[in-house]
Amino acid sequence: MRRLAVFASGSGTNFEAIVRACEQDELAAEVVLMVCDKPGAKVVERAAQHGVEAFVFAPKQYASKADYEREIVRRLDAAGVELVCLAGYMRIIGDELLGAYGGRIINIHPSLLPAFRGAHAIEQALEYGVKVFGVTIHYVDSELDGGRIIAQRAFPYEGNDIEELEPMIHAVEYPLYVETIKKLIGQ
Repeated sequence: MRRLAVFASGSGTNFEAIVRACEQDELAAEVVLMVCDKPGAKVVERAAQHGVEAFVFAPKQYASKADYEREIVRRLDAAGVELVCLAGYMRIIGDELLGAYGGRIINIHPSLLPAFRGAHAIEQALEYGVKVFGVTIHYVDSELDGGRIIAQRAFPYEGNDIEELEPMIHAVEYPLYVETIKKLIGQ
């Protein structure tokens, strides 16, 4: 069984989808660590509900990014993590994490990269007036949303209502992330 870590900063719906896939034996893996940079985030509660160990930290409590990333690496190593899955983790991965886990960190992004990189991809795509939206899963490297693409899935949408669009994106994200992890762990 493969050992996964999921990093999140918010509500943790992608975290939940991955954990449930593991619990239901859809994935031959276990989420052994959840990392969160926002102590009050909903994902912390989700991790507790599923009995997943959590490392929750406030970046400002550390002297530098390198310091908190060294602590994350220490915890990943201690848990025997083989694959890191970013799921709404709103921090750019730095040299410490990339040095230790480069090639084993993946991210899910709510656009068809390389279009609409960064934190506000959905809003940017709506403003631009695109008619095909999508989700990308890619390897993480030092460039923001710039790592090699692993999987993408597109769907048409011709409206301009973010409240209507976001659930459509989630409906694509959850199964695509699980399918992609499955392939990456050789299942």
